[in-house]
Parts: sequence; C-alpha cells; structure tokens
Amino acid sequence: MPDLIPAAKPLIGEDERAAVDRVLRSGMIAQGPEVAAFEREFAEHFVEGRETVAVNSGTSGLHLGLLACGIGPGDEVIVPSFTFAATGNSVALTGATPVFADIDPVSFTLDVASVEASITPRTRAIMPVHLYGHPADMVGLTALAERHGLMLFEDAAQAHGARLNDQPVGTFGSFAMFSLYPTKNMTSGEGGMVTAGGSDVARMLRLLRNQGMERQYENEVVGFNARMTDLHAAIGRVQLTKVDAWTQKRRDNAAFLDTHLTGVQIPAVAAGVHHVYHQYTVRVPEDRDGFVAALREEHQVGSGVYYPIPNHRLPSLVSFAPGLDLPETERAAQEVVSLPVHPSLSDDDLGRIVTAVVAVAGAGA
Repeated sequence: MPDLIPAAKPLIGEDERAAVDRVLRSGMIAQGPEVAAFEREFAEHFVEGRETVAVNSGTSGLHLGLLACGIGPGDEVIVPSFTFAATGNSVALTGATPVFADIDPVSFTLDVASVEASITPRTRAIMPVHLYGHPADMVGLTALAERHGLMLFEDAAQAHGARLNDQPVGTFGSFAMFSLYPTKNMTSGEGGMVTAGGSDVARMLRLLRNQGMERQYENEVVGFNARMTDLHAAIGRVQLTKVDAWTQKRRDNAAFLDTHLTGVQIPAVAAGVHHVYHQYTVRVPEDRDGFVAALREEHQVGSGVYYPIPNHRLPSLVSFAPGLDLPETERAAQEVVSLPVHPSLSDDDLGRIVTAVVAVAGAGA
C-alpha cells in the first residue's frame, strides 16, 4: 500500500536548523536583533514596507491589533463565521462583540451585502478573512467601511503574498495579521506578524506585546507578554527566502488539479486575484464526509475539512449569535474539502490525487 499523501506538510530543512543553532550559539534568544531583522524583511517582502510587528502567535496578533485600534467593550466588529475560531475569539477577548456575517459562495470570504445588513450603531469595524489564500472583496468592503465611517482590519493568516488588483493583502486595513503557524505557507515554528497602517498603531502594538513598555521598566500601558523569540525569527527569515518558490509550486499544483479533476466543484478565483492556495478547497455537495473517508481509506490521500462547525454555532461563541441564520456559511461547512497542494508533492502524488478524487466522486454519482 502506498504511503499516505498528507493534507499539509511543514517544510523545515537544514537552513532553518542552522539558523536556530546560530542563534543558540549567540546567547541572544529572547526578542532581539533577529526579530527586528525579520520584521524589516517581512515588511519589504509582503506589504510594501509597512511597519510590521512580530508577535508570538497569529491569535495574539489579532488581539493586539484590535486593542491597538481602540476596540473594546461596547463595540461590535463584523467578522465571518466561516473561519477558524481565532477570528471571533480575538474580538471577544477585547470585550467587544463579534458579529457574524455570511460569505460569498464563490470565494468563501465575507459577503458585502451581508456585512452591510449587519451594521448597527455599535459597529466600529469590519474584519474580513482572506480565506484559503484568496483575498476578500476589499474593494467592496473598503467602500462600505468608508460609507459608514468604520475601520477595516484584515485577518491575512492564510494569505502570505496574495494580491487583489496588484495590491498586496495586508495593506488595505488599519492593521493586518499574518500567521506563522507550522502549516501556513511559511512558518517561524509559531508566531504572527502584524502590519500597521500608521505609526500610532505600530507603536501601540509594540507596547502591548512587551508588557506595555518601550523602554525597560517604563510601563506606559497594561500589556502582555506576546513577544517572538529570536529562535522563531531566525526560522522565519530563512523561510522568507523560500516562500515565493513554494507559492509558485502551490499555484502550479492547483492549476494541475483544476485541469484534471472531475466530479467536484473546483475553487473559483475572482477577477484581479492572485490566489496563494494555502488550501485548495473543492465542494462536494453529497456525502462530503464519506468522500473524505474514501480518499483516505481506499486511496491513501489525505484531505482537510476547514471548517465543519461555523463560529456562530460553536459553544464558545454561540451566545453572541443566538438563532442566527447564515445559509451560505452553513452550506459551505457541509460541502468543503481541502485537497493537498503543498510544495512537497511530486508529480506522482498529484496523479494519485486526481485518480482518487475522480474515482471516489464517480462512485458517489
């Protein structure tokens, strides 16, 4: 029996190991020169030089970004329900209320009309997620935010290098967060990067991640310990030199699947979008869970379901949305399957994925 093709696979090589050893030998392990260099290099690589602040996780990045922009008790922030819980959690952690809006069925990102219908006098901001590596409709959402006097934030956890009309994600909002978790398109082992739309936001981010102080023992605000270590930054700096090639391989793998898959609804890409395929997500309208099981058990092809329970139905967040009806979110949660497109796939692996999907989809027809 062939080996299982995993749904995702972190790529850590000798270069990353050497970078960690170098930092260990230096004795500078906590937040230091590696973090500062990583921030500069990440900003130049992905967000046109916007000031960028490294933190210990993507969730910390969202939480601190919201706080740095003044979000707190009594405020509402409109977010998608079809995403990882960290998006809604980060709003709730500030004391504000996450308000869940529905998604566009093609891109799986926030639907502008649903967002507008969700605005109340307490709404302060909109925080779309660039899901699976496909940018949200930032043109429509920016116009909506301006029309209603709202702030716009970006959860870009899955979208390193994605663009809309040649503008990089992470440069639209007052802040944006990129995750550096091991299965993302690049990693630092764990961590996050927050891009700031202005120097005031950037300074507050730096204060909040470091116990509220810019200079030691001169604590200006109540803050957190959300610092990134130099060990993690060293890994991230190496990965920055590889991520463009990895992204192109993801896009090439996705194009191969686009051409050869039948029996499932392949991902659509909106006009003007540069998709980075953190996930290659298809729809399986009938018996999605049976489809997933058959891929694994009969063909040794892994896959992922992101996300089977919408945020507005999670026990931790349901109190914010009693009785809420989000039909496109619910339908997506029942139908989506993410197939492997990670850069470590061989041509044989891609052929096996196509054969497996076509066979299982055909058997279920």
